[in-house]
Amino acid sequence: MKMKKVVFEKEGFIEYLKEREVSDSTLRKYLTDVGTFFRYLGDVKEIRITKEILLNYKKWLIYKYAVSSANSMIVALNQYLIYIGCAHWKIRRIKEQNRTNQRIDKEMKKEDYTMLVKRAKEEGKEQLALIIDTLAFTGIRISELRYFSVESVRHNMVKIYNKGKYRYVLIPDHLRKKLMCYIIKHRMKGGMIFITKNGGAKDRSNIWRELKQLARRAGVMEEKVFPHNFRHLFARMFYRATKNLVQLADILGHSSIEVTRIYAADGIEEQRKSMEKVASLIE
Repeated sequence: MKMKKVVFEKEGFIEYLKEREVSDSTLRKYLTDVGTFFRYLGDVKEIRITKEILLNYKKWLIYKYAVSSANSMIVALNQYLIYIGCAHWKIRRIKEQNRTNQRIDKEMKKEDYTMLVKRAKEEGKEQLALIIDTLAFTGIRISELRYFSVESVRHNMVKIYNKGKYRYVLIPDHLRKKLMCYIIKHRMKGGMIFITKNGGAKDRSNIWRELKQLARRAGVMEEKVFPHNFRHLFARMFYRATKNLVQLADILGHSSIEVTRIYAADGIEEQRKSMEKVASLIE
């Protein structure tokens, strides 16, 4: 079996990722995940790898991590293999049966969102409540909160740069009123809206931690509460209201409509109702 002598070329890999215009958070994750692969191989400066070693690593990931986490780590490693000229050695992602049903079990419902916002307001966590509203009403990624500025809210449109392209996000009137009230109350003249006490942009990990703690106090399943799930909530509600996948893909900033198609899947209850209707017709 062919072998290749490799070493973790961290700086070169960083430049490769920057050329591909990946986001900062994706870059950090890829570095961490590829680092995990090299730690798996052992603490040596230079290693000879084979396809067999890569497949054994895949088995190790299956044993150590959830399927979704293992697959994301495989994606990162595949990018590194492409970078070092071994694209032909890329590993296939792990197949996951009944993935749709598992995803639906962890979907955030409108009721969950309402309970979280209500609890945040009751505890005087005004900014956190507004962050939840902004994520749920626009479908933006958590990293895109920094583009919500006083100026953009006044113009009722946010210009976002992510994954090498610009897109515009319209602010629904209901959300805009909330944002303007917050701006006026805190006498904000300009710049980012969602900032820390020191004036810096809110960090994703801090928001995630705040949401988890809020979920426990609000009586919402913690498994449902992570920043990206508000994006999923928006997408499902948008598709349910419009049935327009093309427009949804544009709003979410997806390069392919196939990525967006997941939100067109009906929930278990909707499927059950449809099956009952069919059964009644057959009976």
